[in-house]
Amino acid sequence: MRGLVVLVTLACFATAQHQALIDYLERRLLAIEDRISLWHEQTTRYASELRELKQQMVSQLETLDKEKEALRMNLDGVGTRVDRVERELDYLETQNGAQPCVDVDDKLIEQQVTLVKEKQKAKYSKLSDCSDMISSIKAMKILKRVGGPKGVWSKDTGRGSGKVYIFNGTDDDTIHEFSSVQDFARSLGLSLAKTVKLPSAWKGTGHVVYNNHAYYINQVDEITVVKYDMKNHSVTDSAVFPVQDHVPVYSLTPETVMDLAVDEEGLWAIYSTRQNDRHISLAKMDANSLDIEQMWDTNCPRENAEAPGRSHVQCVFDVNDMVTNEAPQVYFPKRYGAHSSLKYNPQEQLLYAWDDGYQILYKLIMKKKLEI
Repeated sequence: MRGLVVLVTLACFATAQHQALIDYLERRLLAIEDRISLWHEQTTRYASELRELKQQMVSQLETLDKEKEALRMNLDGVGTRVDRVERELDYLETQNGAQPCVDVDDKLIEQQVTLVKEKQKAKYSKLSDCSDMISSIKAMKILKRVGGPKGVWSKDTGRGSGKVYIFNGTDDDTIHEFSSVQDFARSLGLSLAKTVKLPSAWKGTGHVVYNNHAYYINQVDEITVVKYDMKNHSVTDSAVFPVQDHVPVYSLTPETVMDLAVDEEGLWAIYSTRQNDRHISLAKMDANSLDIEQMWDTNCPRENAEAPGRSHVQCVFDVNDMVTNEAPQVYFPKRYGAHSSLKYNPQEQLLYAWDDGYQILYKLIMKKKLEI
């Protein structure tokens, strides 16, 4: 009997130990499960934070790439402008030689100045083959009236293009393009036009379109000639005009500080400065690079350069000095107001005029210079 009691006691003790072990293992398993759950939550959070960090880094890298490209373009633009400034300085140095260290006789100086001018004329006469000038106005046609009192309208003056371009006003960044003069004439206002948005505003009425490029004047702190590709819709080149103290080129059109024109010889710039504010100056430009090839101070007056009513040609300046007599008596028909712009088309020998919102065509009669 005593032996049975001992066995029962030992069995109960073993059962208690076994239960205690099971309880301990359950507690450890629960603890392990809690730690695994916590680890899973932390891992999920870390993965989410890593994804967000990756997205931020990708976004910042894209921004840095854009800023790098913009910086590269700016550096290229600065390099181009530095090259242009160097060319302009070289040009100015050739125009203004070193000052003599000794006194020179006045007659000798006059002879040297005359010799330099003759060399310049001879140099340009090799480039220019202009032998015609205006003799009279054969006909006038009022095409229509569209836009404000001031503006520019012109056909592309290059060969093989019949497109017509409208610059409405004196300060805007939109050009209206028509496929032909006929489309412009039958359009109700500007409804048939294709609009071209420029990257910067044009100022005044001195713009031209030449060989599928718009050349326009942009004026902020300096006067800049901008060359814009009408096909690719991008700025091809721009150049600061190397003359300071500009004044309006025509006294009756104060918005126009420079007038660009195209003839058989290419691109020209008509301007005036405070140092010679009574007269108009002239520059021949390279249409490709916008470099200045040569400059002239004319005897043509700024005052009353365009007047209302029956205006006429009052001054002729010939870069080749073939015309030295007075201007021919060429009168424009009486009109509504005053021309805000006159654009010559050498292919058609037409003047495209903007007169108080009316678009007018003048047919010119040309003659050889020696016949005038």
